[in-house]
Amino acid sequence: MEQLLFYLAIATLVFFVAFGIDLVVGNRSIRFLKEVPSTGNALGPKVSIIIPARNEERNIQEALRSVLSQDYENTEIIVIDDRSTDQTAAILDRMAQADPRLRVVHVRELPPGWLGKNHGLYVGAHQATGDVLLFTDADIVMQPASVRKAVGYMVTNRLDHLTITPEVRMPGILLDVFVGAFTVFFSLYARPWKARDPKSKRFIGIGGFNLVRAPVYRAVGTHRAIAMRPDDDIKLGKLIKWGGYRQELLFGRDMLQVEWYSSLRELVDGLMKNAFAGVNYSILAVLSFSIAQFLLNVWPFLGLILTHGITRILNVVVVLLIMFLCWDIAQFHNSRRWYGIGFPISSLLFIYIIWRSMLMTLVNDGIRWRGTHYPLAELRANKV
Repeated sequence: MEQLLFYLAIATLVFFVAFGIDLVVGNRSIRFLKEVPSTGNALGPKVSIIIPARNEERNIQEALRSVLSQDYENTEIIVIDDRSTDQTAAILDRMAQADPRLRVVHVRELPPGWLGKNHGLYVGAHQATGDVLLFTDADIVMQPASVRKAVGYMVTNRLDHLTITPEVRMPGILLDVFVGAFTVFFSLYARPWKARDPKSKRFIGIGGFNLVRAPVYRAVGTHRAIAMRPDDDIKLGKLIKWGGYRQELLFGRDMLQVEWYSSLRELVDGLMKNAFAGVNYSILAVLSFSIAQFLLNVWPFLGLILTHGITRILNVVVVLLIMFLCWDIAQFHNSRRWYGIGFPISSLLFIYIIWRSMLMTLVNDGIRWRGTHYPLAELRANKV
């Protein structure tokens, strides 16, 4: 057993050295939106800002005010109220009366074969008249220059798709610690710095800010092609990249902010809808992911206590390397650098979420999200 644990420590160390180099170098190749040069207020391509909203009374006013305060002139703002049961619809109507730039579309009924958010984005895009479509969320708060800088960068670099990571604000240390670890997990999974490489099949899409040329959006099949994908944002990025179009990701620190979830329960419930979909509803993939997650991200910390000799030393090196990667990546997202200390706890929570997602999806024959049940057969059929 001791020899097996020694080889595991060696393999884990090799993995984190290779991934660490890729992560450190890759992140430094990604630009910050705030560093994009200002291009003035001259009219550029018309931008249709499309925002789906369902039961967003907590954040919708602040988010929309930030959108209305954008200093890019050539925009239209379309908000889709997706069957809200709280005060969202009333808030939107009141804001639309006060500002004619805001157009509100009320969806009363969800057609078969659609997730609510995806249908809302599709409805908004169908009504849009812009040359460029900005798909964003009802809780994203933007600095006034965000759209202008993003459009300028897209035009200057001749991109078809530009996506931007928001700065995540979370109430409480535990949630912040999880976000810090999740950023590492996501970077390992997506390697977003490769998205701009036309020779790489890596792709990216962030729901908080997906800026897409309208002809490209229509060419890849619109949201109809991903109508039943809970992970619609990144799958839209896949359609665009695999369609042969140019895409890139920028860091949105200090420019875009979002309160991702307001409690641990919200976080678990929110990620549950995407977790099983992220592995294409494969039980084998969940099992493989869980084993790899435990061996790579949890066991080295346990190995500090349960192993000895050279094996323990190797685990110490692995843990220090993990701490360094968490410390390093924090600067790109404006999170606290010491949050890496909770990495193994976050890893266990992530394993719990994906297992709960799988079991609940199988038991309930689908997912239930914001009051609507979506059958598993339909979810599985929408392969992208």
